[in-house]
Amino acid sequence: MRWWDIEPVLALERELFPEDAWSPGMFWSELAHARGPRATRHYVVAQDLDRRIVGYAGLAAAGGLADVQTIAAARDQWGTGLGARLLTDLLQHATAFECDEVLLEVRVDNTRAQKLYERFGFEPIGFRRGYYQPGNIDALVMRLSVQGGGDTAGSGPHRSHGPQGTENHG
Repeated sequence: MRWWDIEPVLALERELFPEDAWSPGMFWSELAHARGPRATRHYVVAQDLDRRIVGYAGLAAAGGLADVQTIAAARDQWGTGLGARLLTDLLQHATAFECDEVLLEVRVDNTRAQKLYERFGFEPIGFRRGYYQPGNIDALVMRLSVQGGGDTAGSGPHRSHGPQGTENHG
């Protein structure tokens, strides 16, 4: 993802997460840490044949630990394997960042995303009560050892948590 992708990503963001879409500043802040020798973030977009952005994903890494910040696929892409391809990309970059574990939060009511993560070997390790606001929805915290692997499968939108520890959606 580059700066010129922010506006189309925001349009998809507002469509998929209308209650708590990220702001332009949140994406700018994340991308500021995604380039150069000291990069701690990785963000990617997926485009269809018409060059329309149909998905995006982001990862933060620090001290051997990676955290999935966001994964989203346009509704017309659900079931195509796009979610799995985006997650695979993030996991490859977690390895490149030399991370041993990857964490994420997912809404407890987002079973579609939970099933994707389970196929990749993520395991539930706890809950964060009332994590997703508004709505006061609990988050399921999941963890994967990077040495683990997984299958490919499609998924709907997922949002773990936002930049700088802000909440987001699943």
